[in-house]
Parts: sequence; C-alpha cells; structure tokens
Amino acid sequence: MRNYQNFYINGEWIAPSGAPLLDVIDPNTEEVAGVISLGNHSHVDQAVAAAKHAFAEWSFTTPAQRVAVLERVCEVYGARMQDIAEAINEEMGAPLTSLAIEAQAPMGLGHFITTTEILKNYAFEEKKGTTTILREPAGVVAMITPWNWPMNQMACKVAPALAAGCTMVLKPSEVAPFSAYLLAEILHEAGVPPGVFNLVNGDGPGVGSYLTAHPDIDLVSFTGSSRAGKMIVKAAADTLKNVSLELGGKSANIILDDADMQEAITSSVATMMMNTGQSCNAPSRMLVPKSSLAKAEDIARMACEGIVVGDSRAANTTMGPLASKMQFEKVQGLIGTGIDEGAKLVCGGPGLPDGIGKGYFTRATVFSDVNNQMTIAREEIFGPVLCIIPYETEEEAIAIANDTPYGLSGYVFSGDHDRASRVARRLRTGAVHLNGAPVDLEAPFGGYKQSGMGREWGVHGFEEFLEVKAVLGDNAA
Repeated sequence: MRNYQNFYINGEWIAPSGAPLLDVIDPNTEEVAGVISLGNHSHVDQAVAAAKHAFAEWSFTTPAQRVAVLERVCEVYGARMQDIAEAINEEMGAPLTSLAIEAQAPMGLGHFITTTEILKNYAFEEKKGTTTILREPAGVVAMITPWNWPMNQMACKVAPALAAGCTMVLKPSEVAPFSAYLLAEILHEAGVPPGVFNLVNGDGPGVGSYLTAHPDIDLVSFTGSSRAGKMIVKAAADTLKNVSLELGGKSANIILDDADMQEAITSSVATMMMNTGQSCNAPSRMLVPKSSLAKAEDIARMACEGIVVGDSRAANTTMGPLASKMQFEKVQGLIGTGIDEGAKLVCGGPGLPDGIGKGYFTRATVFSDVNNQMTIAREEIFGPVLCIIPYETEEEAIAIANDTPYGLSGYVFSGDHDRASRVARRLRTGAVHLNGAPVDLEAPFGGYKQSGMGREWGVHGFEEFLEVKAVLGDNAA
C-alpha cells in the first residue's frame, strides 16, 4: 500500500500538521490502495509563499538554463516510465498493458519533450518599430488537475509553466494522486529549484477553492468539469487573475454517407471506449445516415463484443473499471436514464459485466435511435456509453453536431478528404479529427463554449503561461 501523506513544498517533503487522512481506493477491487493527507488553508499558504519567493529568481533564468532543467526532467521521467504506468493503473484503473504503458505514461513525457523543443526556438522578444515586445512569465500558477489522464494533465501544465519561467502549486485529484507524487520526485531529482514546483493534496473545499482565490496566485490552470470551471472563474474574479480552463465535452462524430462504415464505426467505438470512456474529447455522439442506422448498430455491437473488460492488471484487458464509486454510480444512473427516455439499447446496459462481482466495472454500452434532446445526448456521461443519432442530410448532421453547450472536439469520416475538411470548418469545436487522425501534441487543445477558455499543448499552451509587455522607445535611434 502506498503511503503518500507528505506534501512537497519548497523543495522538501514535509509532514503536514492537522491534515486528516484519505484512503485512495483501487477501482478494480474497491480496496484501499494507498493513503494521502488532505491539506488546508495553512498548507496552501506555505506552498504559495514558497512559489512566490522562488519566482523572483526562476523568472529571470535564461531559456538555456530552463532547457537544461527540462532535458534532465525528460531523462529522469524516461527512467521512471514503468513506475508511472503502475501508479496510474492503481489509482484510476487504466489497463496496465494496453493503456497505462502504451499511452497514459508516455503522454506526460511527450509534453515535456515537446515543450523543451518549443523553448529552444521561442522568440521572447520582438521588435516593432521603436517598441520592443517582451513575453514574460505570468507569475505564480495554481494548477488543479483531474483523475482521468492524471500524468498527461499535469505534464501539459507543469512543462510549459517551467519553460515559461513560472512557479507553481499543484493540487492533483484526490481520486488519483499517486502519479503526482512520482512527478514531484522526478522534478526534485532533475534539479528543479526549491519552491518552483510545490504539491499539496486536498479536496475542493479545503484546498482547491482557497488556492484559486489566493491573492498571491497570478494564474489558475484548471482541467475538469464545466460545473467546477464556472466556480473557479467566480472564485478568481475578486483578484482578477487570469484563468485557463479545459472542461467537458460531448463531441459529435459525423459519419458521412461516403465513408467506409465498417472502418469508421469500428475505430470510433474503440476510441470511445478507450480509457473506459473517461476522456473529455471522447466521440460520444455518433451521427450516421438514417438509411444506414441498422448497419451502424450491427458494426458497433460487433466492435463492443471484442472489448475485454476486467482487472486492469491482466495482460488481455482492454477496458478497465471506472475510476471511482461516484463515477460508477453516475454512469449507471445515466444508462438508466437512456433506457427510461426511450433510446434503443444495442448492447451493454446497467449492472456489472458478466462474471464480475466487484469493482467499478461497467458494460460497454451503445444506444441507438437517440435524438439530440435526450439526456444521454446532452450530458457528458464520462463512461463507456455511445449514442448513435440518425440524420437525413449533411446540413442536419452539422446542425446536430453544433447543438450542444460544449465545443471541445469533433470527428468527421468521409471518403472524400475535401468534403471532410469542409464539414470540419463548420463545426464549433476547438479541434476536429478527420478520418481517425490521432491527437497531436503540437496542436492546441481546448474548446469553445462551455468546454473552456484558453488552450493547452504546443506553442499555444506554452503562451498561456506568458504575459506580454511593450517597452516603448526601446529601439529609438
């Protein structure tokens, strides 16, 4: 069992006084996998003070100095890859072989490598006539990260913040806190100076809300639900600090009538069910031509039959449990709502999968003949639940896709690349994947509408951690 009761503040592991303990539950077994401490306002104050003190020096390091630190982080991270994958597997149930080792752990390293290369070539100064435009570190950053892709979400904030010259306080999800401890160990071993990175565990009321409202925090970077994002904006408003939000999604996946239905639907089901459907950009609304609805149902059913649900440590498992009891109950409730509202259950449904008696496991579920006003088409389920929505025309498909309060990602499949590209340009989302294109760590990640504000990943994510200053007359003759 992992004992992670200490916090990492000012370059040291400290035993927090007055901090109650919280059991971290293995979602495979519903048994205790580790224990953490829940911080309070005094621990936040300590961490913010350390970050504020460190900013005075770290913000004036040269890009070359920060590159050297980041390269060392990449080296140490690579050596700990297996440890990271095992931690992610334990804390939130990502299948060890097919997901934690293959994707979850490497994504963190990918962000550090990508950010290091950006820093090597980034122009922090620009001449415009007699003015010099400077890009400077934004300050002390509060980072609040979720449990679904824990290392990915931490790395895509920590890496660019370090590169920009910011200092930070991280509050990871208390549901999946193990990988955050490993990240702190990696940064410490890599020589990140004391106070530049600080880690305080806690829940929303005890740490998150106070951290986002703290007067010495200059920028809040949050990933999580749209509901929590709205609360963070309100908490940050009194001090008018900058806020960057990566929030929920209900992404439409338009299968056009000239697409290869077998390939498009099979690959889309695999993408939807990956990570047990716990991805904010999951293609959870599949739009298919009404004339092909029966065929789409058959292909989706067959694709789900190939999914192996079970213990996330087993080598052949392709879909593990949901991350927590709370998430399990939410997903089960929404599956029931889908049935009650008249959606056609193609496969899956409520209850544990056959042969499984404990753990937060859910059946890979497909609903068909869904209309876009049903609850399961409006709400982010965040579980392995796919909604198939029929449409008559391309125009109707685009209208349905855009009829959502979210706007994180979209997907288009077509046998004609130009047609797919044309449809993509009409979708109100922060990203669109054409014909199964994978994520790109150099591309901006973020959403329209209630899917967030600002961008992560690549140059756009790096610039979220910079302020712009104009020095007028700096280039006067």
